Amino acid sequence: MSEDIEIETQKLNLWYGDKQALKNIYMRIPEEKVTAIIGPSGCGKSTLIRCFNRMNDIIEICRIKGKILIDGKDIYDKKMDVVELRKNVGMVFQKPNPFPKNIYENIAYAPRIHGIKKKKKLDKIVEKCLKQAFLWDEVKDRLDESARSLSGGQQQRLCIARALAVEPEILLMDEPCSALDPIATAKIEELIRYLSKEYTVVIVTHNMQQAARVSDYTAYMYLGEVIEFGKTRQIFENPSEENTENYITGRFG
Repeated sequence: MSEDIEIETQKLNLWYGDKQALKNIYMRIPEEKVTAIIGPSGCGKSTLIRCFNRMNDIIEICRIKGKILIDGKDIYDKKMDVVELRKNVGMVFQKPNPFPKNIYENIAYAPRIHGIKKKKKLDKIVEKCLKQAFLWDEVKDRLDESARSLSGGQQQRLCIARALAVEPEILLMDEPCSALDPIATAKIEELIRYLSKEYTVVIVTHNMQQAARVSDYTAYMYLGEVIEFGKTRQIFENPSEENTENYITGRFG
């Protein structure tokens, strides 16, 4: 892999109590590319990406061994500022979850928390992020309306815009289209491709066609292990592992 590496895991293991959910994960995710993580339900896909911004920290029975390096820095080092990490590694969830505020405030909220107070600067951030999320033209005349008044697909694009407002380097997406109709899904997929010009995008998806359409690299997971990782075309057209081929061709999963 010739690209620069943004995220690297080394011998990553994770347990929930006595149950091991991730086993010896070794992965090197390149920057400014889309990496899809596929595999059957319960194989550890969401658990893995939640390690990248330390969201598993909030689960008391969770225990982690191994390393995760982002830009060469171990994010589980005791000196790591977790607030700064989560600013750098944004996340979009399966179900759109806009704040119970208006459209403008959904975007402006985080920059304000991080010290930006001037309205002119906030206005610029809101416009820029909504444009990046392909949403500006649809909402520019209704920024003071509740975010909950938007359609499901618009709400998900708003959540993506909100994640971009603090200028992350990495965007994690956990099945971002699973609650959306085909038209809204197509818009999100187009947006993912567009965002990868500036951001490193890691997407968990149960939809193999989606992984094939939007990603540059694909990881196939099974029972907490990464069975195969490589360029998406190679994974789908010429997988090196029989387990991967069986899943992709629908023989199980």
